[in-house]
Amino acid sequence: MPTPLPLQELPPLSSLKGFEAAARLLSLRAAAEELHLTHPAIVNQIQRLEENLQVKLFAREGRHVVLTPAGERFYPAVREALAGLVQGARALRQLQHSQPLTVQVYVTTSIRWLAPRLADFKSAHPEVELKLMTCSSGWEFDEANADVGIVFRDGLLPEHLHWQPLFDSRLFPVCSPQLLESDASTLSVETLTTLPLIGVYTEAWSWGSYFESLGLGSCPGSNCIMVDTLVVALEMAARGEGVALVNGPFAADDLSSGRLVNPTGQVMMGQGEWGAVCHRELAQDVRVVALLDWLRSQSQVSSHA
Repeated sequence: MPTPLPLQELPPLSSLKGFEAAARLLSLRAAAEELHLTHPAIVNQIQRLEENLQVKLFAREGRHVVLTPAGERFYPAVREALAGLVQGARALRQLQHSQPLTVQVYVTTSIRWLAPRLADFKSAHPEVELKLMTCSSGWEFDEANADVGIVFRDGLLPEHLHWQPLFDSRLFPVCSPQLLESDASTLSVETLTTLPLIGVYTEAWSWGSYFESLGLGSCPGSNCIMVDTLVVALEMAARGEGVALVNGPFAADDLSSGRLVNPTGQVMMGQGEWGAVCHRELAQDVRVVALLDWLRSQSQVSSHA
């Protein structure tokens, strides 16, 4: 075990940056400008350092300062100590930035929205490596294992988390065109309740919320098939096996191609929203900033598509 350091003998550490700059530039004013401090602040730092060491470190020559013999002896030690700290911090940051950024994302969000866009992110930010961590159950952000999450929330988050909105909650049904009557382009919502409905375990509330918002009571559970992910529900709907309910931009391509249609033509605003979440301290990481900015731009494109 290393022996303890006599830390009580250290001079005021906050003054060492000012001393190093002033000793290197031989100017208190130039040191203040370099460190973005005021001239009195640098003067105060030097005075505190000299009082602690009980020696004069600088002498004035005209409009400039020069190092005293004590200052000349002290400067190499300060320079070496600060250089070692800079090198250690730089190595740690480079190590941190060399690690993949783990992104928690639901299976449907990954397959239907994020994954097809990742080539664009990699092209714009080749220096940032992403690792997707998909989950199929639960809405909560797994902050113990992920750096960033793309999740759905319907309530407040803990204060230590940073939230960036991406999409509003918009509920609408989708099905295969073949499920509609040949002479009908849309169905009434009442007719919709007679068709097979496809629900998702983790979104069991969604059909009920949809029908209640239309004043039709709770979801008719007798003809509802439950599956584990929305991506499965959408594939079943595309094969004509029932009607799925979408919350988010995850059926956009199929709607554009005509593989799926909104049989009622209605879109209801749901409670909650989609967004990106991370720890507040991590929100300042340059890699996270790049990812959040890119996600925001992609969500705006999706919202206007």
